[in-house]
Amino acid sequence: MSSGPLALVGGGEFTDGCTFDRDLLAHADGREVLVLPTGAAYEHPGRLVERAVAWFAGLGATARGLDVLRRPDAMDPANVEAVRAAGFVYLVGESPMHLRSVLKDTPVWDALVAAWQGGAVLAGSAAGAMVLCDPMVDPRGGAYTLGLGLVANLTVIPEFETWSEDAVHRTRKLSPKGLALVGVPTASALVRDPDGTWRADGATPATVYVDGELSGIAALNQPH
Repeated sequence: MSSGPLALVGGGEFTDGCTFDRDLLAHADGREVLVLPTGAAYEHPGRLVERAVAWFAGLGATARGLDVLRRPDAMDPANVEAVRAAGFVYLVGESPMHLRSVLKDTPVWDALVAAWQGGAVLAGSAAGAMVLCDPMVDPRGGAYTLGLGLVANLTVIPEFETWSEDAVHRTRKLSPKGLALVGVPTASALVRDPDGTWRADGATPATVYVDGELSGIAALNQPH
């Protein structure tokens, strides 16, 4: 079975512009959405889960949170089984460094990858979008650092509309050869369909740079 859809969301998740969630739910056959607020561990993760529950209820679906907030939580067999059995997993929060440190080389991460490769829908917003890629941008200084590597040679900048031209220019110039750098605005997503094709969806189009040069979504579907 091919992997499920992958949505890399630019932040502002669970709001009206996020029209892509309806399509993702359809692929998951309306199954429950499992929300991991790992990247918001120190910023009221329960509030994000509550917002997700209300948002998906409006789409005719259910959502629930799974408190994988610290590294021991990512070792818990009950959490591992919940992720492995999920049909739709959503990673949320604003701290990519914490999210990476919690999930890297853990049974929950292995279960998440296995679920996605088995056909489950996987979405990551803000920090969740960043860490699924490798490399990712280190928010502490703008340089590149290791992500979790689900998608290689792709870097996502969430909330791209908030970045200054100077910051974008510096990050572009640091891009290693062959890297696709994608700026994804709030309430928008870069979506990989099960056939491996990338497309933009949501409120505002994504901006794509390849080898540091302005390109387009079509470039993501070409060897580079």
